[in-house]
Formats: sequence, C-alpha cells, structure tokens
Amino acid sequence: MTEQKRPLLITTGEPAGIGMDVVLNLAAEGKLQDFDRPIWVTADASTMQVRAEELVSAGVLTEVPIWQTIDNEAGDFDMDAAEQIAQQDIDADSAFILLNVPCAGPVTGGQINIANSAMVAQQLDIAHQLAVNGTVAAIVTGPLQKSALIDAGIKLLDGTMFSGHTEFFMQQSGCEKVVMMLANQAMKVALVTTHLPLKDIPAAITADNVRQTVQIVVNDMREKFGLTQPRILVCGLNPHAGEGGHLGMEEIEIINPVLREFTDAGVNISEAMPADTLFTPRHLANCDAVIAMYHDQGLPVLKSHGFGDTVNLTLGLPYIRTSVDHGTALDLAGRGGASATSLYQALKMANEMADKSLTN
Repeated sequence: MTEQKRPLLITTGEPAGIGMDVVLNLAAEGKLQDFDRPIWVTADASTMQVRAEELVSAGVLTEVPIWQTIDNEAGDFDMDAAEQIAQQDIDADSAFILLNVPCAGPVTGGQINIANSAMVAQQLDIAHQLAVNGTVAAIVTGPLQKSALIDAGIKLLDGTMFSGHTEFFMQQSGCEKVVMMLANQAMKVALVTTHLPLKDIPAAITADNVRQTVQIVVNDMREKFGLTQPRILVCGLNPHAGEGGHLGMEEIEIINPVLREFTDAGVNISEAMPADTLFTPRHLANCDAVIAMYHDQGLPVLKSHGFGDTVNLTLGLPYIRTSVDHGTALDLAGRGGASATSLYQALKMANEMADKSLTN
C-alpha cells in the first residue's frame, strides 16, 4: 500500500449509540469516497447490518450501503493481519472495509449493555496498533459511553478506571502529556488545562505545563499541519491578561517568561493577551492557532463560530487522531435524526493532516 493510500480508520465506539448510524449516513451519501483513501471501520458486523436495516425502515436510508467485511480469526488485528487486509482486493462498490469486532452481548439501539464494553475498548486497541505501526494514516473516533466502560471495570494501562479516548491513547503511546485542540473553519484552539473546576485552574498553570503545551502545539502544527513557522496567540489567565499585575500575577511570573523562551528560540508566538481582544477578527486573521489557559476560556468562542463543524484533535500522539464532537445520542440510534456532519469534518481534517504530514 502506498503512503498516499493508507486508510483512515473510524472506530464506531458504543454500539448502542449513533457511531454506526453516522458512518452509514456518509456511506449512503457517497461521502466516504471524498478522501481518496480507503476507509476502514471497526464495528460488530451483524450489528452494523441490523442498524442499516433499521435506518432503512426509519426512512433515513433508501437502501443498505455496500461494504466489505474482514474477519480475523486470531481476534487481534496485529501488523501481519493488517497487511493481509491491505493486500486483499476490495470491491469497487464497497463504501468501506468493516473490521469485524464482535459484541459479547445483544445490541439494542439506545440501550447500553455493559457486556459490550470490552468490545468498545478492543476497537481502541486495534486502532492504536494499526496507527502506531503506520498501517493506517489516522484514527477518527466515534462516540463512546464512558460510564458503560467504568461500570464494566475497563481500566487504562496504569490501572486507573477508563476516563476517555484521550487518556487511553496517551497511555498506550507512552506519552507524558497530550494536548486537546478543537478546530473548525474559523479557528484552532488548544488548551493548557481541560476538565478542571475553575477553582483548581490557577494551581495547574505551571511553567512546565505551559511549556509542554506550547511545545506540543508547535511540533504538531509543523509536523501534522505542514506549517514551518506557525503563528500562535496565547491567552492570559486573568482578565486583561493581569492588567500589569493588578488583576493577577500569573502572566508576569509564569506565562510570559515561558513564552519568551519560545520567542528567543525563533517561534512566532505572542505573550499573554487578554482573551476578550485576542478572539477578534483582526487578531485571528494573522493566527494559525490559539492557546487558551482553560476549557471555557477558548471553547465557547470557537463553538459559537461553527458548532456542527467542530473537530476534536489530540496533539502530541505519535499519530493523527481526530474525533467527532458529540456524544452517543442514545435516543437517536437506529431511529434517524443523527447528523453526520461532525464525522465528515473529522475525516476531512484527518485526511488533510495525513496529506500534509507526508511532506514533513
């Protein structure tokens, strides 16, 4: 398989949710052919067939899309098995290749069955193996139900309870830190801290945390977005970026000294800026990425400029990972009403990043 034709791999996640629905929607619309790459999908084969038939009955699809199912008797998609998959002749009429990951229990749309949580985790393990080996160009993750994996006792590599895609891939890849970035057509926003209460954020704004975040953003903007000299703007933590110390000292004592290290090294990066003026067209027009100090400093602005088009990315991994920006929507599974826009945008961004990373 040539570098240009390495597949994009979609994990459908929780089988009781809409992960399979949105894949089937794109397949029926012919949009999976937009990327000039094979599309691989992890799901239970029999459940995918049933879900497609349910969507036809609901009037969402006019007919069941065609796909090609690959079974692996060993039950583990290692490198040798993946190479065999890649070498097989693919039916030109097939919208995607389905890597069959069997469910342990019955699947009903909208009803979580924790017996299938191990299958959800297995999808992620397969995705990691295929990405770290370079068999696939990128991973695009569909939604999972964290509570179901926790209730089933699924644990991360370090022995803690499952807490999400990001932590799973970070630990499997041996990364000390990764960075959450959300992106749409208007802007790209990376976060120094993610899901913390406001009261805990100041203590988390350390020099090491800021430094690691900036370095990961700079590296991935160069390597995965093809920008040799990315232009980065950074939000301060406090109103007015501290107002010269009158509204907080974090900018003076922590953030700006770190940012000056990067400026001295030739990186095109601002010092801490007031967030209420940074997120204006004048500044964003000359910016490739924004680094915000905390979740609700940057993401509300980004999502107000394109909620349905927003893609979640994990920076700092040894491979490309994008994700839909929505949950399992259990009430819509198999019934219609699930939008495939976020999945399409996540595929589009993964494809563009894979293309650009070839030149670096």
